[in-house]
Amino acid sequence: MAYTLFIADLHLAADRPDITQAFLHFLAAETQQADALYILGDLFEVWIGDDNPEPLLAEVAAALQAVSKQLPVFFIHGNRDFLLKQRYAKQAGITLLPPQQVIDLYGTPTLIMHGDSLCTLDLAYQKFRRWWNQPWWQTLMLSLPLSIRQRIARKAREKSAKAKAQYLRQDAASIMDVTPEEVPKVMAQFGVQKLIHGHTHRPAVHQLQVNGQAAERYVLGDWYTQSSYLKVSPEHWQLVFQPLAVCD
Repeated sequence: MAYTLFIADLHLAADRPDITQAFLHFLAAETQQADALYILGDLFEVWIGDDNPEPLLAEVAAALQAVSKQLPVFFIHGNRDFLLKQRYAKQAGITLLPPQQVIDLYGTPTLIMHGDSLCTLDLAYQKFRRWWNQPWWQTLMLSLPLSIRQRIARKAREKSAKAKAQYLRQDAASIMDVTPEEVPKVMAQFGVQKLIHGHTHRPAVHQLQVNGQAAERYVLGDWYTQSSYLKVSPEHWQLVFQPLAVCD
């Protein structure tokens, strides 16, 4: 049976081997009959450059390279791995896509993205996002010595942990979710009735109206406590959730 897979927000990191093992199991178990795999950002918890010698990166690249020999693997940058470049893409056998891409899913035009651009009420984040999307800023960051980038990454993770605690507050959570009015606006701009994204860590299927017609928004789940993916076939769209195995 033909189907296409979508994942996002795995946040792979050396201190979470359970997520890595879940991802490797997913690649081995779910991609055998797939037509394509789309990774919609934040595959890694943090990315400081393609020259990072951390063993985890090589392990994941080898697994993806093996999969890419059987089916195409596409990647859209997230807010954690926006510095991932062609060097690692070649090593992993993945194809880098632009921030927003319309694909043909078995006859259905579908917009795919990471999803952070939809969170327009999070003004502080959107301001930062405009900075790191600038090529000169990325070039400047990648020109820093690896040790300095590692230090910056550690501080970024500490800041992220504090942000997660704040996210649990209802008012902060609403700000960091997508802006409801932005979704149909963007879908209309790209001329689609289907949207797939991640980023918000709120897996769900949302019904809405776009240009007076029924439309759907599929939100992918994160992998902090589960393995989550979307499986799309010509007949069915299914969000799948599986608990993470406990690592010894």
